[in-house]
Amino acid sequence: MVKSIVLLSGGLDSLVSLGLSKEKYNVELALTFDYGQKSVNEEISSSAKICDYYNLKHKVIKLDFLKNITHTSLCSEKEIPTGTQLSNLNESAKNVWVPNRNGLFLNIAGSFADSEDYDFLIIGANKEEAQTFPDNTKEFIECINKEFEYSTLKHPKVLAPLINYDKNDIVKQALNNNIPLEYVYSCYQGGERHCEVCESCMRLKNALLYNKDTKYINKLFDR
Repeated sequence: MVKSIVLLSGGLDSLVSLGLSKEKYNVELALTFDYGQKSVNEEISSSAKICDYYNLKHKVIKLDFLKNITHTSLCSEKEIPTGTQLSNLNESAKNVWVPNRNGLFLNIAGSFADSEDYDFLIIGANKEEAQTFPDNTKEFIECINKEFEYSTLKHPKVLAPLINYDKNDIVKQALNNNIPLEYVYSCYQGGERHCEVCESCMRLKNALLYNKDTKYINKLFDR
């Protein structure tokens, strides 16, 4: 039987990717990364709850060096763009860019796969974020898979179940498949509740509104 690893931040994309892949690809292990992001405690807490729900092994991997070389607002004292500051998505993307993040995360997961005989690595890359983040694109996934043909003996395959979906589609998939959105934490700010005004919060809230879902809007945002 195949078995898989999911990269799990506790956010919308990683949760829905897991929910859609759990049975088909026998996801057994979730990796959550601590690279000094402002929301790290909430991401770890959310991911732990998701792992309990799906009965997964959960490993938190600290990457202190990444925090030390990252100067963008996710990890530094710089202000995270909110509201009207998000009108230029390319500038916003630069502001929250972490150097080689998905490449690094997948290569670490690839090491686990090679050592512990996992077949697939699940990542929440999606069509909407591919417009501004190049490490969310189909081309990036294809390149990583090519790399693993040379850098591993196991040759694990990276899968992105959401690669053709935007946020509206992703929320729709979650609602249609009873994926527990109450465990989601997607905020960049790291507060106890979603701030509603950072890019990640706004994407999530707008997708919930598009799908006419009030249940999770009330659960996740201050109402």
